[in-house]
Amino acid sequence: MLLFFWLCVGKQQIIITILLKIKIKPCILWCYRNNEDLNFVKSYEPQNKNITQLRILLHGPFGAGKSSFINSVDSVLQGRITGRALTDYISYKIERGNEGYYSFIFTDIMGFEQNASRGIHIEDVKLALRGHVAEGYKFVPNSPMTQDSGSYQASPSLDDRVHVLVSVIPAGRVNLLSDSVVKKMREASVSKGIPQVAILTKVDEACPTVNNNIENIYKSKYLKQQVDRLSVILGLPSNCIYLVKNYGTENSPNDDINAPILSALRQIISYGEDFVLIEK
Repeated sequence: MLLFFWLCVGKQQIIITILLKIKIKPCILWCYRNNEDLNFVKSYEPQNKNITQLRILLHGPFGAGKSSFINSVDSVLQGRITGRALTDYISYKIERGNEGYYSFIFTDIMGFEQNASRGIHIEDVKLALRGHVAEGYKFVPNSPMTQDSGSYQASPSLDDRVHVLVSVIPAGRVNLLSDSVVKKMREASVSKGIPQVAILTKVDEACPTVNNNIENIYKSKYLKQQVDRLSVILGLPSNCIYLVKNYGTENSPNDDINAPILSALRQIISYGEDFVLIEK
């Protein structure tokens, strides 16, 4: 019996033909995909020489798992569980052994909240996207940065600007997003033509079948429904929304959790790279 598995790798499609005499386990394919995605991430270098690193900005509602996603990416690439306190407006680099750092950086910002007096102001997000916010700035709810601020960068370079925007939302809270939070997220996404993708986190908490076995992440009808709903809410294509389980209670990384993280990271980098090439 021949089964054909189509795996999307970049802009190419690879057909893997496997002769089956016993039931094949998904981990065989996931290990292959992990290697492909990991090699892509490890070898990535921006082709636009006007930037040194691709800047990825994460935003979303409070408690969505933005910091946990950064730590999860770090854990995958380091091959061990890592954790660091993510505070203020700081770019987070990931070490690449003795070779310095990977050629992309994450920036995490305060979460959106329904109450206007809490959470990050939408105007601050727009300023961050355009590169006007200096490292270390502390956002003040309901009091956006002004040009008189000492942390305001009047003439940001392409290196200072954000190259891809990532919306992070818990999979079980898609239907609970308030109109005010959605409005802020949609408003941020139209800034300067910056590409946007979304990550649905905490998939294990949202779906019992995935909680029992992470390999069910792409089989879950419930998670597929949440992807479709978020696509409508944010106006994003479904293929720009990725399902991820962040590392939390695990003692060491494993391929089943790594696979969705690496797949999402690869696509995020690819979208950002396309953007900076146009911005030459």
